[in-house]
This record gives sequence, C-alpha cells and structure tokens, in this order.
Amino acid sequence: MNTGKTGNGDIISDIFFRSLKIRLFKILFMNSVLDTFRRWNKITGWLVFALSATVYILTVEPTVSFWDCGEFILSAFRLQVGHPPGAPLFIMLGRIATLFAGGDASDAALMVNILSGLCSAFAIMFLFRTITHLVRRVLIRDGVFEPKYILPVIGSGLTGALAYTFSDTFWFSAVEGELYALSSLCTALVFWAMLKWEEEADDPASGRWIILIAYIMGLGLGIHRLNLLVIPVLVFVFYFKKYKVTGNGILLTLLVAVTILGTMVFILIPGVPKAAGWFELFFVNVLGLPYNTGLLVFVAAVIALLVFGIKYSVRKNKIILNYIITALTVIMIGHSSYAMIMIRSSAKPPMNQNNPSDIFSLAYYINMQQYGSSPKFFGPYYSAPAVDVRKVISGYNKINGKYEPYYRPEYEYDARFETVFPRMYSPDTDHQPVYEYWGKVRGRKYTIGSRSGRETLVCPTFGENLRFFFSYQTGFMYFRYFMWNFAGRQNDIQGNGNKIHGNWISGIKFIDNARLGDQDLLPAELRNNPGRNRYFMLPLLIGMAGILWQYRKDKKGLFLVFSFFVMTGLAIILYLNQSPNQPRERDYAYAGSFYAFSIWIGAGFMLLYELLQKFLRHKESAIVTLMILLTAGPVLMAIENRDDHNRAGRNTARDIGSNYLESCAPNSILFTYGDNDSFPLWYIQDVEEVRTDVRVANLSYLQAGWYIEMMRQKAFESDPLPLTLPQEKYREGLRTQLPVLSRIDKPVNITEIVNFAGLDDRKYHIDLSGRGDYVNYLPTGKLLIDVDSSVVLSNGTVKEYFRNRLLSPIIWEFTGSDAFKDDLAIMDLLSTGKWTRPIYFSTTVPSSQYNGLEIFFVQEGMAYRIVPIKTGGNEEGDFGTIDPVVMYENLMNKFKWGNAADPSVYLDENNRRMFSNFRRLFGNLGKSLLQNGDTVKAIEVTRRGLDIVPADKLPHDFFSIGLAEVLLRSGQKEEGDRLAGEIINYSKEYLEYSVGLNTDQRYGLDYPTGINMQALLDLYRMALNLNDTDLTAITEALVGMYYDKLYTRK
Repeated sequence: MNTGKTGNGDIISDIFFRSLKIRLFKILFMNSVLDTFRRWNKITGWLVFALSATVYILTVEPTVSFWDCGEFILSAFRLQVGHPPGAPLFIMLGRIATLFAGGDASDAALMVNILSGLCSAFAIMFLFRTITHLVRRVLIRDGVFEPKYILPVIGSGLTGALAYTFSDTFWFSAVEGELYALSSLCTALVFWAMLKWEEEADDPASGRWIILIAYIMGLGLGIHRLNLLVIPVLVFVFYFKKYKVTGNGILLTLLVAVTILGTMVFILIPGVPKAAGWFELFFVNVLGLPYNTGLLVFVAAVIALLVFGIKYSVRKNKIILNYIITALTVIMIGHSSYAMIMIRSSAKPPMNQNNPSDIFSLAYYINMQQYGSSPKFFGPYYSAPAVDVRKVISGYNKINGKYEPYYRPEYEYDARFETVFPRMYSPDTDHQPVYEYWGKVRGRKYTIGSRSGRETLVCPTFGENLRFFFSYQTGFMYFRYFMWNFAGRQNDIQGNGNKIHGNWISGIKFIDNARLGDQDLLPAELRNNPGRNRYFMLPLLIGMAGILWQYRKDKKGLFLVFSFFVMTGLAIILYLNQSPNQPRERDYAYAGSFYAFSIWIGAGFMLLYELLQKFLRHKESAIVTLMILLTAGPVLMAIENRDDHNRAGRNTARDIGSNYLESCAPNSILFTYGDNDSFPLWYIQDVEEVRTDVRVANLSYLQAGWYIEMMRQKAFESDPLPLTLPQEKYREGLRTQLPVLSRIDKPVNITEIVNFAGLDDRKYHIDLSGRGDYVNYLPTGKLLIDVDSSVVLSNGTVKEYFRNRLLSPIIWEFTGSDAFKDDLAIMDLLSTGKWTRPIYFSTTVPSSQYNGLEIFFVQEGMAYRIVPIKTGGNEEGDFGTIDPVVMYENLMNKFKWGNAADPSVYLDENNRRMFSNFRRLFGNLGKSLLQNGDTVKAIEVTRRGLDIVPADKLPHDFFSIGLAEVLLRSGQKEEGDRLAGEIINYSKEYLEYSVGLNTDQRYGLDYPTGINMQALLDLYRMALNLNDTDLTAITEALVGMYYDKLYTRK
C-alpha cells in the first residue's frame, strides 16, 4: 500500500543519482568546454607565432650585424670556436640554418638571423600559452571552466604576448644572429613545461615533464647559463602543487631552490671540468699516458655511475632517487654539447679562441677566466691598496707530453678597504669618477705607505657602496631598461647618466621634464631621433593592473611570476656586479624579467574585463577590453618601435667590414682592436670569402699565447704571421709584461731586442718586486729597424711619389713604460718581416696601442699602413700622412656603404658614429688632393662624402668640417658656406642646451659639449686661414659667448 511516505533508502538513492547526474554533466560539460578552449588556445597560439615570426622576418637584418653577431655567424658557418664561454648548441643549430642558404654563402647570415626570429616567435607562442594557463586556472570554479571565459582568457594571452613581441629589448634581439633569442626560447619553454607538469601532477606519468625540463636546462647550458635562473621558480611550482603552503615551508623551499641553483652554478658547471682535470693530471703526469686519457676515463666513470644509479633506483623502487639521477643524467647529456667545442678546437679551425682542445683549456674557456671575475660576496673597494701578492695556478701548458702549470698573480688587499657585498670594486681609473658620482662618495680617509712615500686614500663607506648599487646597478643598469620596454625610451644613443642620452621617458611632459629637463629644448637631432619611443606608460599600467588582479585572485600565481621576475632581473644584477662604462647597453641580459612582466600585462586584461562586466555583457566586455588593451599596449608599441627596430635593407656592417679589408694591399696584415672592427671582418672573410689574403689580427687577443699560435697557422689564402721567436716563448704565463728600461741610450737593432726578450737565462731577466720574481725586460725603448730601399720601392711599400721621403733605417721610439706580449709580437713581426708584407692598423685601434709607430703611418682608407718614410707628423690625416692615390681608389671605387643613403634604411647610433668618421675620411682625402693640386678630384671626393648619408639621416657636425673646408678652398663658396652654416647650427643647438643647465645637470655632457665647442673653434681657425671675414666674425662671436658661459662663469 502506498502511504505517501518515502523511506530513507529512497532519499539517499535520490540524492546519489542527482549528484551523479550533476557530476556527469560537469564532466561532460567541462570536457566539452575545455576541448573548445584548448582548440582555440592552440589555434590562437600558432597565429601569434605566425604574426610574430612574420614581423621578425620582415624586419630582420639581411646580413651580419655589429657586435658579436659576426663571430657567432662565422662560428656556425664552419663550426668554429668563438669567444668564451661558447654557445655550442646555438652554433650547431646555426650551422643547420646556414644549410638553407642553398649554397649562397652571402645568405648564410640571413638564415642565422631568421633562426633568431623563429626562436623568438616560438618564445612568444609559449608566453601566450603560459599566460592563458595562469589566467584559466584562476577562473575554474569547483572544477568547472565556463564558456564565457574562453574569449577573455585568449584575450589575456594575446595582450601579453603581443606586448612582448613588440617590446624594445626582445624585438632588437629577434632580428640579429645572436644567442639571446634561442636562450629566451629555452627559458620560455622551461617555465611553460613546469606549468604543464603542474596541470598533470596527479598523473603517474607527469614526471616526464620534470625530466624534459632538466634536459632543456642541460641543453640551455650550451646556449647561455642565464637559463638556470628559473630554477627557483620551478622549485616553487613544485612546492605549491605538492605541499600545503606555510611561512616556514616557503623559507625552506627558498633554501632548497638557492641550494640547487648554487650547486649548478658554483659546483656542477665549474666542478665537472675541474674533477676531470684531476683525472687528466693523474693519468698523464703520473702514469705517463697520452693527453686526454684521464678525461676519457672520467667520462666513462661518470656514465657508469649514472647508469648504475638509475638501475639501482629502479631495482630498489626509489622513485625520488630515480628522478634525481635521471634528471642529472639528462642535464649532463644536454651539457655534453661542449664536446663539440673540444672536437672542433682539435681540428685547428681558422678561429679557435682559447684553443680549448684539452680539459684544462676547456675549463678556462667555460669559466671565462680570460675576462677575470667580479667579487660577489666579499672583496675590495676600487681604491684598495694591495699589501701582498701570491702566485696561483691559472692553467696548464702542454710540454713534452706533460702538463706544466703557469701562474697568475692574486692580490691581497688592505683589510680596511674590503667589504661584504662589494659593488664599487674595479681599480680601473676611468671607473673611479663614475663610482664617486653615483655613490656620492666622500668616504673615510686613510694614510698608507707606498713606494712614493705616504699617500692618503679614500675608502667608500658601506652606505655609499649600497647607494651605488641602488642608483647605478639597479636604477641605471636595470630599471632604466625596464622602463624602456614599458614606459618609453628617450633615444637610441647609449646612456652614461647624462640628461640627453639613453634615458627612459614616458611621453607625459610633466613627468619627463621634472626628471630630465624640458624635452622640447633638446637639439633637433635628439627630438627627431628614431629611437624616441613614447608609450605614455600604458603598458606599465596594464602590467600593474595585472599584478593587482593576480594579488586578488591568485597569490600563488603572483608569487611564481614575481619570483620569475626577480630571478631574471635583480638576481642577474647581483650576479653580474657590473662595473661602469660598459661598451654597450646591456638590456638584453634582463629579457627574462621583461618576459615575466608581460605575463602581468596579459593578466591586466582580466582586471579591465571584470570592471567592464558591470556595464556590459560578457562577450561585449571581452571584445571592448581586447580592443582597448591591444591599442594601448601592442599596437602603440609596434607603431612607436617600428622605425628603430626595422633593419630591413641594411648591409652596413657587412660593407664596412669589407671596406676595412679593401683598405689593405694584397697579402697584408691588419691589426684591429675591438668587436666592431674585427667580427664583421672575420665574418666576410670566413663566410663570404672576401679578401681572404689579408690576415686580421686582433690586438686584444694578441696578448694571449693561444692567439699567437693561431696566427702562426695559414688561414685561407692568408700566410702565417712571420715570427722568429718560437711558440714556446709566447706560451701562457711567459713574457706577459716586459718592463722597458733605459739602460742603453742609443738605438738598438730591433732583431737584437727581440732575441734578448726571448732569452730564458735568468741573468738576462730583472727582479722588479725584489721577491725573486724574475721577468724578461727590454734594455731600451729605442728600436732601429733596417730598411732595404730597393725592396720597399720595388714591392710598393714606398710609392714612387714618396721616394724622397724614404728613411733607411727608421728609429721606433717605443713610448710605453712596459711592453706586453702583443707589443713583443709586433716587434718580432717587424724584425722578421723585413717589409715583405704590408702591415696596417685599423683607424679604430686606440692611439694608446700605437706606442710611437704613428709617425710612420700612411692612411690608405680605413687603415694606416706602416711605411718607412718621413711623414711630418699629423698632416692631412689624423696620424702620419695620407696616400691620396691609393685612398682615392679605395674610397671612390672599392668601398661600399650598405644602403646607408636609402631613406627607408634605419641607421642606429653605432652606424651613425661610423659614418660620421667616414665623412672625416673624405674630408681629409679632399684636403690632401687639394694640396697636390687636384681640385677636380677633391670636389668629387667631397661630394661623394656628402652623398653616402644624407643630412636628414645624419646631420652635419664636427666630422664634416673637412668637407666644408675643401668646398671653400676649391671655390665652391655657396655650397661650402651652406655646409658650414649647418655645422654651426648643429653645434649651437647642443651648446645652447648645455648653457641652460647648471653644473650638476651637465654631468656626462663633457663629450657632446666639448666636441661642439671644438667644432666652432675649428671653423673659426679655418675661416681665419681662408680670410673669410664673414665666417670669422660669426664663429669668433659664438666661440667667445659659449666659452664665457660654459667655462668662465661659475
């Protein structure tokens, strides 16, 4: 009978089935929504990749770029050994990329550049997926992800990923053949993979993601070790997923993360080659076995231990141990890419830096010992006096089947001048004023004894040390770069702390003017600079909104992104401990930090979306938010950055490298010094095989025994450097620095001096320290070099029109107080060569490296040739004299200018500086031609100098004065007056700006103020010589006025 009542069993059954229906609905619904999201997430991710790849490929440099790019490209093209610590994985991938050039070597650089663009585009895709992952997981409620959130999540990813696509730093590295694009991809891939592990952590097979991450990080060591800085982030992802979060837990996790990172950086990377070195020493020096036997035994032992460990952990079911050993194994497999460096080094390729063919030189190479190191935790201040010195093993030379150590000095300093956390440590005298300015150093004064008596030294206080850290290292060398990317950039000129170069701006007048002075008063060249990019701080504000949204919704996620941001920003600042006066801007080192902030830009989408939801429906608010934020972020950044990040059509680095080589006679030797007068030359010789008869020798490297050994080998069509002293005399640790004494008054034949410097007998050495540290020395700096007149005239060293100026012999008065290994090699070369091969110095070699040879310089283009003639000192050229016949042929018929005159081709600061110097070359040549009575050619040369870069791309300044003088002297008065007027107006703008500043505000403006004042002075002297009364009156008045305002008034 039905009583109308329901029993407990029926109620429970009803509840159970309803719950089951709900769960089934959720599962089916959730799977359906997630499948839809994942599909659109993948599609959109690939569209983002396609867009960014298209942008980068369209704006990529079509050939080699300046700085390290040339070296990396030629390393990839022939699998050569570049500068420490090397990037073997990048080089091998680059080699694969060059194969797509289809046999056309001139396209090899383009292929490597495109590789960077594609790697960057993949990094953008993984950034997109990282953002959507972090945002989506916040929006899942009770296991349900609602369809209305698909568009906002995708919009978040688009906003953040595209903002980073068009960011200043990342776009710059994406269009050149450097390793930073590939390094960014590794960092992005590792972080994304860890989030994938988090998503699948409950799956028994999720551990595969951990192993993949370890392998990628091992591979990353073959690109750049900065990838390791994400390790703490990964540890926190693991902690947040597997453990309940507590204060003590976070501290313990931080300790574990730092321990793992420290183990990798300070133990594994340097320790593995060090341990291998112990094996090598034992097997070679003790057992007498061949070189590399100990290394092979060590490798075999490591492999055996790892295999045993994995088998043991599996057999004993020790899961954690298995993960640890397997991860360590794949890291070692990835790191083994360095085997390529040793293998290729043993093959003696044309470029073989450090010759890392054995484990000791490889360890020296990987640890970058040739660059020295900066103190991290404890060390001296810059003014610290040394109180003692001891010798420590620097490396090993291979001698007679054994390894013999060589040493370097290690100084001990006055304890009063040492500190924890030393930031102002560099003893370079050029760095001291920078330390004093940024640290506002007053310090403590100590009186110490020295060789010259008693002297007072200033020791900074720890507070001043910290002030330098915060103001310069953190503020100027990091925060400035951060703001470049998300607020705006003043211009593309390298900053040194002054108010007009390389600062960040916002585009908001009252903010910029309060920090930097009235920006409307800047010289026109700076106001119109292509690198003047204004984002009005909008990307920054969107990112800050993302931080706020994450703080409200996902504190764990905020902590992860923040730790990523800190580890790729502040942690790098601490680790690098950069000294002042870096040769270039270093923003690329912090790209990972900007990547992390772009995640917040993506999250910022959600804050605005949720705000608009109060007024609009879900779909409408998502679309409006996307339109607003894409416009305020990526679109604005793309518009502002496109003109100074588009390198399409620019061939300047390639052609300038060619011009250096074309300046040289056949089978010559060209000495260079820096990156930009060496790497493009090496590239165009090694890859495009242009002028392979010229031997390019970098003076910075010539101080190393391995480099001299490399120069003694034939390379392509270039013969070895002719040297008399055997290679063992140039070994590492020997003849590094030879004092130049005045024991002999009269000149001594250079051959005798070289032979004397090569003597090993201690009675020909000197003990300068009084501690038994005997070193070779030179008894005089007056060196007689024989000249066979018939030889130098017949082989073209001395041209017929210079016959009456020929000197035989010549006396080289060495101007240095010490001769270094490179100086000894040059002496040896001049002694041995006997004028049979032309010898040049590039015009960009610092004059401090000439050491008195400059009086024998004859300029033939972008290089000075050493010629045994009387030059009369500084004539038409900067040093020595000019050969107008050869230089005319080179500048007018051989040199190329890389499309610099094309209005669509962007010239950055480095290019503009070089082309300014080219104008000076043309002016000097024009003056030389005038002196020789060839007015027609002088005018022709001058007009070519004006045409290579138009004035609207490179205004006429101090470096164009020679061109104006030629025009005026050759009767082209209207044209000459117009050019002189442009130079005057240019200088007036800079000087007028300087006049408006007080003394403190003029910090760092010594060069722009000084050179523009010098321009007016030179124009005034020129006008006097030309009897040009009008120009004299104008320039005299300006010189007097600005000198009074800038240098007389207090």
